[in-house]
Amino acid sequence: MIDRALLQHLESYLTPHRLERFNYVINKRTKHFTVATEDVYQLHNTSAVIRSCDVFGIQEVNIVEEINSKRIDREIAMGAQKWVDLNRYHSIKDCIADVKSKGYQIVATTPHTDDCELHDFDVTKKSCFFFGRETEGLSQEVLDEADVFLKIPMSGFTESLNISVSAAIILQHVTTKLKKTTVEWGLTDDEKLQKRLDWCTKTIKSHEEIIARFYNK
Repeated sequence: MIDRALLQHLESYLTPHRLERFNYVINKRTKHFTVATEDVYQLHNTSAVIRSCDVFGIQEVNIVEEINSKRIDREIAMGAQKWVDLNRYHSIKDCIADVKSKGYQIVATTPHTDDCELHDFDVTKKSCFFFGRETEGLSQEVLDEADVFLKIPMSGFTESLNISVSAAIILQHVTTKLKKTTVEWGLTDDEKLQKRLDWCTKTIKSHEEIIARFYNK
């Protein structure tokens, strides 16, 4: 349970512009869609995907580091890692089990005989979009568990896009389409309160001292 009095106190330390921005962004956030990256080798690709998630309002990002384990590139992510929730897994099996337990269908972003083109994708279903390694693509385990195979229509000689570009194209399309539906895609009231508190603590450098004084007064 969020201490609303504490939240109000912390928000009094924010500038009016920052507080207005928080309120605007949080009302655009969604957990209806989420993204998972599977052992992406190039650090800047994972960082760029996180940045795209922030830009298009995706609140949670799932990072599988079964083989490759690296820190997020802060410069490329442009601080986006502060505003989205990062779930880290040491195995693809754990990631799949977790997102399924949350009610997400598994969407493999890869060409397949039974694939669905982006413009035909059903945005009303809770979906986790999986993106694989730069050269190998998604693992067989993801392909075996996939509910949908999704591809971006292409007309050139090149057969694939960089994963960060693919993520940006897919997220822009599905979030825009989602907002035109009657689906209740926003965060719950409790989730919004939790995020407001989280963002405050990540913005106010002396938040620990402020919180201590608040409870000791």
